[in-house]
Amino acid sequence: MSVFGDIVSAIFRHSAAAGPAATAGSSSQSKPASTSGSAPSPAQPAPSAGQRASVDVAAVMNNLAAHSKEKLDWQKSIVDLMKLLNLDSSLTARKHLAQELHYSGDMNDSASMNVWLHKQVMIKLAENGGQVPRELRE
Repeated sequence: MSVFGDIVSAIFRHSAAAGPAATAGSSSQSKPASTSGSAPSPAQPAPSAGQRASVDVAAVMNNLAAHSKEKLDWQKSIVDLMKLLNLDSSLTARKHLAQELHYSGDMNDSASMNVWLHKQVMIKLAENGGQVPRELRE
């Protein structure tokens, strides 16, 4: 499975497990996520928002952050986001994610790559059925 697929899968899985808590504070249009189907792979793109129930990404991530023993800033850090989802956040994993998302910058400049990755992950989550606050996509 792809690293991005792992991220999507983990968020949607946590949303389904949390039920209504994952949509707290979101618009009345949000619905619990469906856990049917397989996670996207590099060869198989993730289903579009119309094919998957909407998930309030901020609610899921804030819930995970509230229950974490570490203070993790998922809204700014791709490393913290991956840690909250219990995913490998190593430089190697982030470089793999950068390749999946077609990063064209210098992968040895991890600070710039991390900023780009976080924004791209937020954009891609929104494209794949996630409700992501506008400020995290811009």
